[in-house]
Amino acid sequence: MDRILVIDKPSGMTSHDIVDVVRKKLNIRKVGHCGTLDPMATGVLVILTNKATKRQAELSSDEKEYLCTMELGSATDSHDSTGNIVDQASTKYINKALIEHTLDSFKGKQKQVPPMVSAKHYKGKRLYKLAREGIVVDREPVDIEIRELEILKINQDEVIFRVVCSKGTYIRTLCDDMGKKLGCFAHMNALRRTRSGSFLIDDALKLEDIESLIEDEDNKA
Repeated sequence: MDRILVIDKPSGMTSHDIVDVVRKKLNIRKVGHCGTLDPMATGVLVILTNKATKRQAELSSDEKEYLCTMELGSATDSHDSTGNIVDQASTKYINKALIEHTLDSFKGKQKQVPPMVSAKHYKGKRLYKLAREGIVVDREPVDIEIRELEILKINQDEVIFRVVCSKGTYIRTLCDDMGKKLGCFAHMNALRRTRSGSFLIDDALKLEDIESLIEDEDNKA
């Protein structure tokens, strides 16, 4: 049972929730994942079991690819649509050329400040727990790289784009930063991870299909 499983994570579940489900379905104690996905996000979540967990650090370092929907006109305290609106501005003067130029400027290596609503630690406590208490602390910027950024569709105040980035990149913070640079604010409306390293969404299993896959493999063995 030393496996690498590629799961298509559904919305509404944490990455840890998926680990718990796999642990129970396969009756395995040692289970880990490679790269956290926010509860609202969907897509590729690489799950490791037993001895395969030794590759967690290696596989977590792989670059990631996402499809993101960004909403222009407002910023939220979580940088996504689950948060409370904290800033708003007109999008009247925002056009396709400005959006393309602004998003293009975010390509390459850069520093990014992690959002307060994140699982990063501050003095032994998760940032999102501090955020729930209304506490905001200074966060150290981290090195990230946006390797590819391609606009797929612009529909009024909605921008859909594809992004390939280094590990540790917060796409919702990227949306927030791009909104500020555009001058109209923005937040992330939807996120789907389509690739983690060499693991593709086309190869991903639905959570409910795990048990039947294992049974099929055992029958062939």
